[in-house]
Amino acid sequence: MITESQLVDMIKEAKAATKQKKFKQSIELIMSFKDIDVKKGFALNEVIQLPKTDSPARVCVIATGDMSEKAKQAKADSVIGTDELDKFGANKRESRKFINKYDFFLADTKVMPVVGKTLGQLLGPRGKMPTPVPFDASIDAFLQRFRSSIKVRTRASLSASCKIGDESMEDADLAINAHTIISAIEKKLPNGEKNMKRVIIKTTMGKPVKEIQEVKKKHA
Repeated sequence: MITESQLVDMIKEAKAATKQKKFKQSIELIMSFKDIDVKKGFALNEVIQLPKTDSPARVCVIATGDMSEKAKQAKADSVIGTDELDKFGANKRESRKFINKYDFFLADTKVMPVVGKTLGQLLGPRGKMPTPVPFDASIDAFLQRFRSSIKVRTRASLSASCKIGDESMEDADLAINAHTIISAIEKKLPNGEKNMKRVIIKTTMGKPVKEIQEVKKKHA
């Protein structure tokens, strides 16, 4: 598997090859796979917690009663109940705008049936169906985990991409995040590392830098 040291080199080159912009550019990890038959239902939909984070993911909690109050106390980015769900269910346009604001959704297990009925058709295709939270679970712990997480998802393809941080972060921290993601994804592939074809790092506006085979040669 590619090492953190190799990833640091790729990240440095990606940053160096990028022109300065007026906004903070993301650093993206792109993985392509091989020797996998997508027709047999191969798909990834993984939530991976990052060791180093630059800005927390936006998390919406769907709950009522005690869990709703605790989510507000924990400063979730948004907390909505069943009344709001009914309104969104009647207005698809507003529903889409709302869903696009958040990276993750958490929901009290009691309201999951209502979520499925009102927003399921929009959340499902976007890979944003809420993670159920049992009534006796700590919503604070769930929020802490998801705020520092990213989602890696494929849809009938042999590639996946995700953000590992932004250009202001230390190269070593970005490499730790990338290595964590690659390790987690390899465990989900049918034949592990053997199914990993290529790893690429790029900035938002930059060109893809270095394929894994090229980096291996450099460090041989």
